[in-house]
Amino acid sequence: MKRILLLGLFFITTPLTLLTAILFLLVLLHEGAPIGNRPALLSLSPPVAFAALPPGGAKFDEEITPTQALEETLRQFFQRYDSPLIDHTVFIIETSEKYNLDPRLIPAIAMQETNLCNKSKEGSHNCWGYNVTGKNYKFFDNYEQAIETVTKTLAEHYRDKHGLVTPEEIEKMYTPSSEGSWAASVRFFMDRL
Repeated sequence: MKRILLLGLFFITTPLTLLTAILFLLVLLHEGAPIGNRPALLSLSPPVAFAALPPGGAKFDEEITPTQALEETLRQFFQRYDSPLIDHTVFIIETSEKYNLDPRLIPAIAMQETNLCNKSKEGSHNCWGYNVTGKNYKFFDNYEQAIETVTKTLAEHYRDKHGLVTPEEIEKMYTPSSEGSWAASVRFFMDRL
């Protein structure tokens, strides 16, 4: 009889002891934390607090403009593919803004046409396959002249005169024999920028 009573007492007190221990742990976890910052129930990770900023400090008062972000993105893109256009990043952005053209279009076409100038004819500065037909190959004096000419042509001739804005629309005149592959590649690179 004593054994039955002891077993009964054991089966009753053990769950109560476990429940009490769990409640006690939950109270300890939540104790002292403000209501909005209390950890989730049964969260065993203590909150992390940092005592100091990293060496050199961090600047939180500066804002990065969209133009600065684009400039850095283009620089990294040109650097990744070892393109000579890296030295003309700001000029590409300024020229695109001057003609109200998406600044991603110029690098995307250069990537599609010549792997960002890496496969253009030596000394041509023509990274865009601009005015290249058969044996005819357009040479520019420098990259800035090429960037200005290509951007102006896309803005004034393609967009303003013919209403062609997207890579899919531009392809119809720029390289009509591509049947969508040129536009898909240009769109792919624009989306990465």
